[in-house]
Amino acid sequence: MLEIERLGHHGDGIAPGPVYVPLTLPGEIVDGTVLNGRLEDARILTPSAERVRAPCPHFRSCGGCSLQHASDRFLADWKEDVVRKALAAQGLETDFRPIHVSPARSRRRATLAGKRTKKAAMVGFHARKSDTIVPIRDCFVLHPDLLAVIPALEEITRLGGSRSATLSFALTLSEAGIDCAVTGGKPLDGTLRMSLPRYIGRFARLAWDGETVFTGAQPTQEFGPAKVAPPPGAFLQATKDGEVALLAAVREATGSAMQIADLFAGCGTFALPLALAASVHAVEGDGEMIAALDRGLRLATGLKPLTTETRDLFRRPLLADELARFDAVLIDPPRAGAEAQTREIATAQVPRVAMVSCNPVTFARDAKTLIKAGYRLNWVQVVDQFRWSPHVELAASLTLPHIEAKPKKGQG
Repeated sequence: MLEIERLGHHGDGIAPGPVYVPLTLPGEIVDGTVLNGRLEDARILTPSAERVRAPCPHFRSCGGCSLQHASDRFLADWKEDVVRKALAAQGLETDFRPIHVSPARSRRRATLAGKRTKKAAMVGFHARKSDTIVPIRDCFVLHPDLLAVIPALEEITRLGGSRSATLSFALTLSEAGIDCAVTGGKPLDGTLRMSLPRYIGRFARLAWDGETVFTGAQPTQEFGPAKVAPPPGAFLQATKDGEVALLAAVREATGSAMQIADLFAGCGTFALPLALAASVHAVEGDGEMIAALDRGLRLATGLKPLTTETRDLFRRPLLADELARFDAVLIDPPRAGAEAQTREIATAQVPRVAMVSCNPVTFARDAKTLIKAGYRLNWVQVVDQFRWSPHVELAASLTLPHIEAKPKKGQG
């Protein structure tokens, strides 16, 4: 028998050893056979009071969710604790704003897998720690509009897939319908190219291994007063609800700033709304995303000056003298964080810094760089766009000591 002591960063229970036990919770007593440090056939002898019945019928086989067996209260506390521990490892602590959790069935962006079988095709998520595909007909995470195109994805898998390869469907819900970017299929030959346009009524746009096959309607997203059509498969906040929560946090953290640098700006998720009140310089390494931002910007009205720059901020971070003209910086890097860029922000002593992160460990590392340079970490807010997964996102406010971190009028 083993007692689960804690959850790991991937959501598995951890017993002494360590022994990793999927689908368990702290305090539970389990039994089973340990193989290579994992207990896969766990029998739960004493369940936790925080254990609940998973709502999804696919939960035990599907790898899309790993924590549906935990109560909402437990998950909120656990995700905040992940961030607290990451900060503590750097010797940091701060106030936490209440967690924001996106509702069920609100995910507007997801990647599904497809594979041909002898007689048909299957589309779904990969099974937990497996290449096996679990076909889904219902999902408590995805927006219903994404589920609705699964029959069409199965047909496309039969047309353009093979029994030896797995197709990947990057789906994004847009104002015009579903944007679908396919990778891993057969070469886009003449027959396939002529067959795919039959799905114009099912998808706003369809791309095949980076080439746009058709655009029935521009798959736009609304960022402030602008409508932007991101390139196929481009990054987008996972839920609209989560995007709104992050934007509110960013607006509060940048405060009354009139000159803002938006670093790792993507297609303008934050830059365009922020430009309603301040001049913004948006910097992003992906040229196609900046081009999409620029196209949306040209048709938007009521904005302060917004400039853009394509620049790899890992290889060429904005230097301290380039940052000197800004009174706030927003930085939203990938999981690796932005160690070099953060050092330049610290050197420049930009008065306000808004940080958005999908990795508490690299966030804490970069926040410590700023704090060592004299900044104060005012608050952190966890924004959970990935319900029932171990993924943790957050927003944070840092200011120099002479800046009073007050919310804008009507916020907070």
